[in-house]
Amino acid sequence: MTRTNSTGRCGLSLIELLVVIALIGLMIGLTLSAVQRVRASAVRTHCLNNARQLATALHNYHGTHQVFPPGHTSDTVPKTYHDLGWPARVLPFIEQQLLWGRVEEAFRVTPSGLPYTPPHDAILATVIPLFCCPADQRVQSTQLAAGTFPVAFTSYLGVVGIHQSRRDGVLYVDSAVRLGDITDGSSQTLLFGERPPSADFAFGWWYRGWGQQRDGSAEMVLGVRERNTIGMRYPCPAGPYAFGPGRFDNQCDMFHFWSPHTGGAHFAFADGSVRFIRYSAEPIMAALATRAGGEAVSLPE
Repeated sequence: MTRTNSTGRCGLSLIELLVVIALIGLMIGLTLSAVQRVRASAVRTHCLNNARQLATALHNYHGTHQVFPPGHTSDTVPKTYHDLGWPARVLPFIEQQLLWGRVEEAFRVTPSGLPYTPPHDAILATVIPLFCCPADQRVQSTQLAAGTFPVAFTSYLGVVGIHQSRRDGVLYVDSAVRLGDITDGSSQTLLFGERPPSADFAFGWWYRGWGQQRDGSAEMVLGVRERNTIGMRYPCPAGPYAFGPGRFDNQCDMFHFWSPHTGGAHFAFADGSVRFIRYSAEPIMAALATRAGGEAVSLPE
């Protein structure tokens, strides 16, 4: 209770003061927690909207070319656009026609070679906000790959299917999949999903890249049961890897889909829809990844 001091003024006892301080601290903690939840929700919504725009771009590409773009383009002659990733193919469909013109010119000047060979290097270092989930601050700007040259990234990787050798999904090396080829149903087949770049920034480039075996694997495409085929380079298990939580600083998490969001990741489906899939759905990811596996699956609520 309040007390009257020698001057005749009312004051708080020590216990009452401590209670007030504790209540203020509790209110600050609750406020900060609420702010963090609001921010996380806003970031997740932004990431979801990015994925929806990319899914629409892929469908517009299909409408123009009658197939989805190659997930990655190999260096097999006489093909062009060697080592190009599917995100670059949709540039004309995300209001990046001028940048696509630079891509075409770069390949006219230097049709092959390392992905960071000039004039490709400047495009490789161009950050496209639509490709970047804001939950990962690292992708908001270029990073040095192998500590030497700047690169920009994609937070969304095409689903090759089970793993890079099976090529039973929609976006894989030299793929040319039509909607009619997806006999499992476009609403039950994954198109792309979230996975942050590797810890060393050597994988996850949006423009051009080799991936594990010059097939774009772990670069801009990935399997839901991907394997580590470059084991001598990284001390990671051979796999197969499963859909589950990851960390920015864990190099081995480059081999599976995951996101910085709590509890799961966003995935686009071949019908153009985007859903947040929880890690509890891992047992059915293989069925969702194949375009013609004949599986009947339903996502858990």
